[in-house]
Amino acid sequence: MDNRSIASAFRELARLMELQGENPYKIRSYERAYQTLRNLPRPLAQMNRREWLAIPGVGSAIADKIGQLLESGTMQTLERYRKMTPPGLRELLTIKGMGPKKLRTLWLELGITDPGELLYAIQENRLQTIKGFGKKTQEDWKNKLVYYLHSKDQFLYASLEAPAQALLQYLHRLYSNAPLSLTGTICRKAISPRRIDCQIGSMEKPRELFGDELRFLSGDEVFMEAMWLGEYPVGLYFCEPGEFGSQLFLHTGDEAFVSAFAKRNPGQSFRGLAREEEVFARTGLPYILPELREGSYFLERIAESGEVPKLLEWEDFKGVVHVHTTYSDGAASLRQMAERVREMGFEYLGVSDHSQAAFYANGMKPADVRRQHEEIDRLNEEMAPFRIFKGIECDILNDGRLDYEDDLLATFDFVIASVHSNLRMDEEQATRRLLRAVRHPATTILGHPTGRLLLSRPGYPVRMEELIAACAEEGVAIEVNANPYRLDLDWHWIPLALERGVKLMVNPDAHSLVGLEDMRYGLYAARKGGLTAADCLNCLSANEWLAAMG
Repeated sequence: MDNRSIASAFRELARLMELQGENPYKIRSYERAYQTLRNLPRPLAQMNRREWLAIPGVGSAIADKIGQLLESGTMQTLERYRKMTPPGLRELLTIKGMGPKKLRTLWLELGITDPGELLYAIQENRLQTIKGFGKKTQEDWKNKLVYYLHSKDQFLYASLEAPAQALLQYLHRLYSNAPLSLTGTICRKAISPRRIDCQIGSMEKPRELFGDELRFLSGDEVFMEAMWLGEYPVGLYFCEPGEFGSQLFLHTGDEAFVSAFAKRNPGQSFRGLAREEEVFARTGLPYILPELREGSYFLERIAESGEVPKLLEWEDFKGVVHVHTTYSDGAASLRQMAERVREMGFEYLGVSDHSQAAFYANGMKPADVRRQHEEIDRLNEEMAPFRIFKGIECDILNDGRLDYEDDLLATFDFVIASVHSNLRMDEEQATRRLLRAVRHPATTILGHPTGRLLLSRPGYPVRMEELIAACAEEGVAIEVNANPYRLDLDWHWIPLALERGVKLMVNPDAHSLVGLEDMRYGLYAARKGGLTAADCLNCLSANEWLAAMG
């Protein structure tokens, strides 16, 4: 190992120890070792122990650790602290500008253990409730986290949507007379695509192989890898214009869909087709939208019925439900949220701030609930015919009870029951906890049922078939949480929910005015699961929706 690698090991040890709240004297000694060793002109590997001990700040304990690193490449003490620290916290320590002292505070105060949880907490304005975290720090950390998450191997669809459209416009300028389309995972609106894929109906390459914005990496005549804007991996497929439809079909569906399609049409050639619609027409099938081309479920269903489901559209939404205001951890007032939802053309708003157990989110005490209800009554008189419904995102406690007493729960128009704490449950614990909440008479909507944070935290394990059956039995709707870090209920479970007669909702879980726009990501996810307006409750009018909540 070279001096910088050895020094970095001491720096990591110091930061992990500080994160764990260890002896400040030891931490400072390892920090000094880092500073000294990284700038040492002579390689430590060419020195003996006596020479190490002659270095200022290097005592017997540090010399022992240098010896371990040079002999085995590892340090026993460092490995011990790595095991003591959640992997996500170690990952956060690698992000420049995020120090162990502040991360320790967030770990202890909010239970944050990885980048996704931290970014989600920032979106909910939770950091500002902690001493030492003002608005400026929160925004700074948000920018750092977004950059970091963008640099990982997978992306949230929301992170790639705008860059993908910008790339498409760039390519249209290069290939003004050739057919072009997004393809692959980005075209299917997958929840976590790895890159932006494009199909180009031309075999010609630009004279100067792209430019500074689109940097060429590798490739051949029919496929090239590139980097867009220095951040986003790109795959470019080239073909003759007359093959564009055939190739676009081939690269848009996932492997399971394309394979199932081929098995249904043995011996059939799909070459030489300029338009993708011709591929389906050749088999007598209607055009299947890209969102439905993951797996074979919708292919088999459409082949049997001959009809493509009329998927949910933005224009179908009539109301926005599940938003947070300054009554709990939202960034906008109740009035501001209501006015913005009305400006967006919706008929109603369902406000659902956090309940009292969510202390980290400034959850509402009973007196706060009464105060909010009084304001809602005043605003409803002022803003009619626009409606604001009284709701709550009620914490599901550890044993499955809801966070408020029944008499207070009865004052709400709707109750979203959600898990926010003690997420490290096994399947039995999680299922039992959720089932009890679903069976409470006050519960009308089950919120983000697995608690996942995409690219950061998997959901807790739950027997989803049993949970969906209970929701059907109790008449409880399930939300598709539209926050791009959640998209929970996962779209794969939507067909089963619809088969069982469960109604769904697309809810933004908005903590700011900008967060209301996230509904479109929930729309995309819901479409992938085949959701139609008929089975989406917030496509109902205000009176119809309130009746459905009854």
